[in-house]
Amino acid sequence: MDYLLWLEETPFSIWMRESGPAFFGSLIFHSIGMGFVVGLHVAMNLRILGVAPGIPLSLMRRFFGVLWVSLVVVSVSGVLLLIAYPAKALTNPVFYFKLSAVVAALIITRALTRAVLQHASYDAISAPRRARVLAALSLLLWAGVVTSGRFLAYTYNILMASHQY
Repeated sequence: MDYLLWLEETPFSIWMRESGPAFFGSLIFHSIGMGFVVGLHVAMNLRILGVAPGIPLSLMRRFFGVLWVSLVVVSVSGVLLLIAYPAKALTNPVFYFKLSAVVAALIITRALTRAVLQHASYDAISAPRRARVLAALSLLLWAGVVTSGRFLAYTYNILMASHQY
């Protein structure tokens, strides 16, 4: 708890918490970035599951530039939000579920990229069963990420470490 107390008392953490433009700007960037990250994953996973078969699956790789930029935006804005209220997130198991689900979903994305997105042969035929299972799991994980992210605003037990003393 001492580390959380130290972190929330740094000038940068105080500024993030007390500056409307800093905090809400980070929240806006985080939300927009998550929209792109989740939206692109949903589109890719649905295509792997057979939705919109007229769209070549290999073309989904063209969106990866936007995906990676969005992941950077989400990561930076997420760290800024974490710095604003470190105890709120770091003492909440929902936060760790969210991070675990993101990591698992990104690992699945890497596997799907190697298994089906790099092979133009899957543009005309169904993706393998394993890829479809992974795509469905990815959809569930991204739904869990979004839901747990929203729950973070309501499920914390400790807002600030300084309020514990």
